[in-house]
Order: sequence, then C-alpha cells, then structure tokens
Amino acid sequence: MIPHIHIEDFDYPLPEGRIAKYPLAQRDSSKLLRYREGRVDEFIFRQLPELLPDNGIMVFNDTKVVPARLHFRKESGARIEIFCLEPLSPAEYNTVFATTSTCTWRCIIGNAKRWKSGAVSLCNPDADPGVAEMNLRAELIGRSGESAAVRFLWDDGAPFSRVLEVCGSVPIPPYLKRETEAVDIERYQTLYAKYRGSVAAPTAGLHFTDEVIGGIAAKGIDIGNVCLHVGAGTFLPVKSSDVAEHPMHREPFSVSLSLLRKLRENLERGLEQRPLIAVGTTSVRTLESLYYIGVSILETGAPADVAQWAPYTREYSVGTAEALGAIVGYLESNGLESLVCGTRIIIVPGFRFRLTDLMVTNFHQPQSTLLLLISAFVGGDWHSIYDYALAHDFRFLSYGDSSLLYRS
Repeated sequence: MIPHIHIEDFDYPLPEGRIAKYPLAQRDSSKLLRYREGRVDEFIFRQLPELLPDNGIMVFNDTKVVPARLHFRKESGARIEIFCLEPLSPAEYNTVFATTSTCTWRCIIGNAKRWKSGAVSLCNPDADPGVAEMNLRAELIGRSGESAAVRFLWDDGAPFSRVLEVCGSVPIPPYLKRETEAVDIERYQTLYAKYRGSVAAPTAGLHFTDEVIGGIAAKGIDIGNVCLHVGAGTFLPVKSSDVAEHPMHREPFSVSLSLLRKLRENLERGLEQRPLIAVGTTSVRTLESLYYIGVSILETGAPADVAQWAPYTREYSVGTAEALGAIVGYLESNGLESLVCGTRIIIVPGFRFRLTDLMVTNFHQPQSTLLLLISAFVGGDWHSIYDYALAHDFRFLSYGDSSLLYRS
C-alpha cells in the first residue's frame, strides 16, 4: 500500500544564515555529526576513517557534474535560460557528449513564456572568440509538462562535452541565491568524479579528500563505486501535502558486475556480513534499487526500471542475496560487465532497507524527499539529529557540514 505521509510533518526552521553559500577552504575541515543508537556527537570530517567499522564496504557515487546551464538570447533581446536535464537523441550519455554538430536534450526553460518557437543564440557578453566560433543555437522542439525538448546545433565540430565546457556554467542549487562563481567549478564536484551526466552534485562526497580516502583504504575498508546521474528533480520541492502525489523523476545508474558480486557474497555471509556504508543519498537509492531489479529478473527474465512505489505496493518473498544473485547471473549470461538501469524509487518512513547499514550525508532541506529518506533510515528520529545540528552551529545543504548515520 502506498503510504500517505504529510510533508508538513517533516518541516523545521532553517534560517537563511545557516545555509552554507560557499564551501570551506578545506574540504575535510567541515563538521561531522555522528548518530548511533539514538545518540548524537560531533567530530571533524577528516576524523571519518577512525569512526568507521574496520571491516566495512564503502560505496561512492562517481558521477560527474556537467556545466548544464546555458544562457541564450532571442532576436528581440529576451534572455532564455536552458538547463539540460537528460539526453534524448542520442539518448546515451557517452554518445551524446561525443556528438559534433547536433543533439537533443530534455530541458527546463527559464523565461519560457518568451520562447514559443524558433531558434535562439547563445549569449556571449565578453565577445569570446571561442564561443563565437562555436555559434551555438537552440531550437524548441516541443513541451511536456515542466520540461521541453531542445535541439542544439553548433559549427566548429567540437564534441558536445567541449561545447558545454566552453558555453555552459555549473548548475549550483537555486537555494544558494547567487550566480555560479569560479570556486564552484572545482568545489561543486567530488574529487573522484568520473562519468559525466549529473546536473547536481552528490554533495555528501564533496567533503572527501585524498587523505580521507587513503585513511579509509588503510583501515582495510573495501571501496566500490556506483554511478547515478543526479537529475534536477533533486531541487524540486514537494508541492503536495500528501507525499503520495509527488512524482519522482527517473535517474539512470550503473553498477559494475564486480561490485554486485561483492555485495552478493557479503549477504551470503549471514551474521558475518560486513557493514555497507553508502556515501550520499544517491548511493543509498542506487543500492536499495538493486533488490527490485533482481526481483524483476527472477519474474520476467530481464531488468526493469524501479517504479517510485515498488517497495510499498506488494509483499516480496525473495531474499536479498537471491535478488542480487539474479542480477549477477543475468549479466554473466549476457556477457555484460555492468548493470545499466534507472530508478524512480522514493524512500519514506516504513521503507525496508535491504543493503545499507551506514550513510554519510549532508543536512537536507525542510519538507524534502531527502529528509524523508533520512527519517526512514534513522527510524523516525530525524528531529534529534537536526535539532542538535541547529543548536551547535552546523552549516546546512550542499556546501554545508556532514553526518555519519547508523541505521536504526
């Protein structure tokens, strides 16, 4: 049964001054709140390795933020902002970034009322010759709800990845209430970002330095990666009082066969299982989606995207190790090295976590789906965590401080 949850029950006062508008000078100097068995205490993020269980498995999201915000101008002078969400043609990320003359994306349009049809040209206020040579244009193909299909065309034969680097800007969150600055190019990106595709950073990873990661590895903790491309849906507020009416957007992800084997083998150890530590809510959503994909393979013979309410609308008798084993078997029999799928999963109180034991995450907006996920993870005790953080000068949201949460 789909749970009916009132989003107003997940509100808290967040003064504007507590939102971190800029990152700290050192990534790992942020504060770190630890929540374990109902108790809260605090550290500095660089102490994270000593706080983790010795025999854990830690999973990062190695997606890379692309400079997906573009500013165009109509002949009339009206400014049009285009925010690229996901590729439509070609639909595969690596392929679309390699195209050299045209591609089509699903986008959010700023000042959409002023752009009904026709082509718009990129703004070039500094008369940059490199920008001028590309001659980037955009054509409106059609609208669907809050988004639109936009075709991009350019002249100099550069791959679209280069076009975005030259012409686009990093899409920092709207709640920062400022324009993108030079600091964001480096700092709104994890050090281990690898695969282009996100329009928002997996911000739990922004605190990690080479020294912290080295300390984690030196402790004997296995490190693995998933890749979920974070969509603009992460910025969208829950507008309906009943969370059941809030639509989650699809986000594509991939998980390597080697990590899936490791996760399956860990589950098969029973009481000897190693704790699984997820870095960020995106890693949690990816890991917890795996169970339902495994069930799909067992029932239909093929993986399928995870529906938003799949965890809540029926009973499941399949064991988690069996579900992961089904994915491993499917990949092996088809000669595939990774699972590529998508998820719309929403994690709310009442969700049954099947893989994740600990989570590293930042402090999230009031009345957000991410706060619902936190509540589900800590057994509803999110108030004690956020009350402590507010009372002890923690910084909030993307560039804010961090937390290490043990699942209740």
